[in-house]
Amino acid sequence: MTHDTPLSPRPLRHLADVHRRVLTAAQLRAHGVSPAELAERCGPGGPWRELLPRVILLHSGPPTGEERLHGALLYAARTAREGVPAQPTAQGPHRPQYPDAVLTGPAALALHGFSATPPPDALNRVDVLVSRQRRPRSTGYVRILRAAEPPEPQRVAGLPVAPVARALADAVAEPTDTETVRRLLTEAVRGGHCEPAALLRELARARLLHRPHVADAVDAVFAEGRPAAEDRLYRMVREYGLPDPVWNVDLRLPGGPHLGGLDAYWPDHAVAVELDTRAPRQDDEAVWSRYAGKREHLERLGITVVYLTPRKLRDCPEQQATVVRTALMAAADREPAAYVVVRPR
Repeated sequence: MTHDTPLSPRPLRHLADVHRRVLTAAQLRAHGVSPAELAERCGPGGPWRELLPRVILLHSGPPTGEERLHGALLYAARTAREGVPAQPTAQGPHRPQYPDAVLTGPAALALHGFSATPPPDALNRVDVLVSRQRRPRSTGYVRILRAAEPPEPQRVAGLPVAPVARALADAVAEPTDTETVRRLLTEAVRGGHCEPAALLRELARARLLHRPHVADAVDAVFAEGRPAAEDRLYRMVREYGLPDPVWNVDLRLPGGPHLGGLDAYWPDHAVAVELDTRAPRQDDEAVWSRYAGKREHLERLGITVVYLTPRKLRDCPEQQATVVRTALMAAADREPAAYVVVRPR
């Protein structure tokens, strides 16, 4: 077979361009390329090269970022001896399948549109998630990560990609500087890629919230998110006709201890609103204890405390306004609250 000989009588038109440029040895055999012919074409001076074990790049130049991602998935995909068809098939002209192989980490974040990660052609490493019982090994530029239950992949540019929260957790699992982690978390939350609660759950599941490079970044990002939540609270009070509260105050007992800060307080009704913008650690008993203790102390003094989350203020502000209005209306039926000193925070 010469270098200009067609691959085989079986056409490859059903595959997108990149899928014609990167194929597995098994796919090439299915198209009539013998092992000897494959060795010749991948040999010195040949027109092809082995990108990864059993994954062939059908040109001799450097691979593009798309080719690297496609090759990584082909390498990690479940094979025929593992009980599925030998290679990914196609659902339509541009829907190749990669059994039990999901892009995660920086490569997945790049596909999700993150600017804080390098583009695929600039990544030194591509992370691929597979089931824990499988045994493909990391090799070349591919790092294999295993999971007891890999996440349901999303389709991005025709490739199976881990959801943002999972991809980000895998990206920051290795120790790195806090600033890098902070940029990724900030883009995930502010860019609307995923909900803060989902991100925290995934970081907790991966047992990352106590690692210093993650913990410091989480605290910084959630602190930065407070101004946006405060702005939504101001708009809710104004747009839904609630009476004006006093904003950002501290409460104290006369001549006594500090009772805590509040985001909004209606002195005539003894109703308070506090924004729940905490970034709690999954098993931080002290944080949760202080949080509950503050509320119990205020309510013993006759002050009703309403906790609102940034997500609820964003998604259902009218419902949250109703909650606050109900608390204000119920004030007339309660015993008068203890006298407290209200000071600007």
